[in-house]
Order: sequence, then C-alpha cells, then structure tokens
Amino acid sequence: MPKRVPELGFYYHYKHDPSVVNDHAYEVIGIGFHTEDNAKPGEEHFLIYRPLYNQSVYTASKELGIACFDNRPLEMWMEEVTKEGKTFPRFQKITDPEIITQLEKIRGEMY
Repeated sequence: MPKRVPELGFYYHYKHDPSVVNDHAYEVIGIGFHTEDNAKPGEEHFLIYRPLYNQSVYTASKELGIACFDNRPLEMWMEEVTKEGKTFPRFQKITDPEIITQLEKIRGEMY
C-alpha cells in the first residue's frame, strides 16, 4: 500500500507558466495499482491524472471516443526536483479558489 498519496484536485507541474491559467495544469483522478507481481520497486502504484490543456492524451480521448488518462509512478509524482539550484515539488496542489473555479470551467469544456 502506498505510504503517501496526493489529495484529489488540481495541480501545477513545476514547468507551469503562470501567465496561462491552465498551462501544465492537471486534475488528479486517483491511484492505479500495478496488476503484475513482478513490478519494479517504486512502480507498483501510479498516479492517474488528466491534463487541462491540449496535450496528446486529451487528443487521444477525442479521437478514440473513450476516456484516456496520463499515469506516472506515484513516487515520481510525489518527488521534488531541483532546477537552477532550487528544489521544489514536481507537482504543486492548487489551492486558490479563483484558479480552481477557472480550471473547473476548463475541465467542463474539455471533458
């Protein structure tokens, strides 16, 4: 069982450009469990999420007519990254109510 899991909600990837509200914005859907017993350590659990901008998985959903999601090893989602000497979370939960409202509207239009 995973020791830490993110809350459901909206997140920004560390590459987010604040001038565009939905740039590198994602919605966490849930946790996926690897179905095989021989999964590599650290790859037994996946974070299931979807983009809130026009990204390949969004396009695939439209073309296939079925919900498609991104998934990433949970440990990778939860880790910190270092860029230009600064360390910060790979994904940061969005807590600003105004931004959440805007992202909910975008989600409704996309999905």
